[in-house]
Amino acid sequence: MFVLVEMVDTVRIPPWQFERKLNDSIAEELNKKLANKVVYNVGLCICLFDITKLEDAYVFPGDGASHTKVHFRYVVFHPFLDEILIGKIKGCSPEGVHVSLGFFDDILIPPESLQQPAKFDEAEQVWVWEYETEEGAHDLYMDTGEEIRFRVVDESFVDTSPTGPSSAEAASSSEELPKKEAPYTLVVS
Repeated sequence: MFVLVEMVDTVRIPPWQFERKLNDSIAEELNKKLANKVVYNVGLCICLFDITKLEDAYVFPGDGASHTKVHFRYVVFHPFLDEILIGKIKGCSPEGVHVSLGFFDDILIPPESLQQPAKFDEAEQVWVWEYETEEGAHDLYMDTGEEIRFRVVDESFVDTSPTGPSSAEAASSSEELPKKEAPYTLVVS
């Protein structure tokens, strides 16, 4: 579920932080920059694990800050395929069951991956598994807040880097807001 990823970045330390230890300042700046952010094709960054190498620091003309190239390891949430996790049902919709791990909410169980036969109850807005026994069928509801186990089937990364509007979009009305897409989603069963 969590992996250590080796990364390299140039960290800018402003002059008012020169009195602090360099490692502490760099750790704070790296956590400000990466913690709780999704790095494309890497995963959700959680926190700095350690700093493995510091290169020389440079002060550029016109900028009083030091710039240091840093090699470090970061704790990243990136479950592997077929890993089984435990989460809570966040909500249900016709597109499937939405699951949360508490710190990560972009998990979806699509209808085709639910226990069959399953149907969506429009009145209660829940998915229902019609469980068959010798005594007849029983309806098992997937209620919000219920704890469930699920298997990671697929993951998708979406590049959410800002882009300028195309000429066609610039000509259209700016009243409708584009739908925000999650940068990292898991499809599970």
